[in-house]
Amino acid sequence: MASTPSVSTEARLDTAEGSCVLTYEPLDAQAITQSVADDGAGATAVFIGTTRNSFKGRVVTRLDYQAYSKMAIKTMADILRDTHSRYTWSGHQAASTDATSKSLFRSAVHHRLGTVPVGEPSIVIAVSSAHRKEAFMACELILEEIKTKAQIWKREFYEGDREDEAEWKANAGH
Repeated sequence: MASTPSVSTEARLDTAEGSCVLTYEPLDAQAITQSVADDGAGATAVFIGTTRNSFKGRVVTRLDYQAYSKMAIKTMADILRDTHSRYTWSGHQAASTDATSKSLFRSAVHHRLGTVPVGEPSIVIAVSSAHRKEAFMACELILEEIKTKAQIWKREFYEGDREDEAEWKANAGH
């Protein structure tokens, strides 16, 4: 009997707004940050979400992430596109009649798949922008949208629990 292929496969989608990546490899925050560099940017905001060692008083030993990669990567790209369209100009810039004037330059969101040990990043988001306010706001918006919309799930493993007791949770609200 043939085995069913995993839907959690590595994926990458590059758009005009930036890059979206799902990978089993450790995330390189420095390289991801560098990927959004732009000489016109006055700010780069970065969020690094790591596996913490406890949750609600329980000792966490690791997280496992799975995704419906084909859909999740498209959802991630849509989130970047929507975020960039939301921040088309900065209050720090002179008013422009050009509707395409942009405040955000490039964004990247890389999410880990598979096992992520305590202390390692599971998600890195980087946003370059003309000014800090828009970079911070866009970074947070991308994070919250990924957590609520992307087809990514995590399984939490706790000290003292059997493997089969680990809980699958939607990647939201944590």
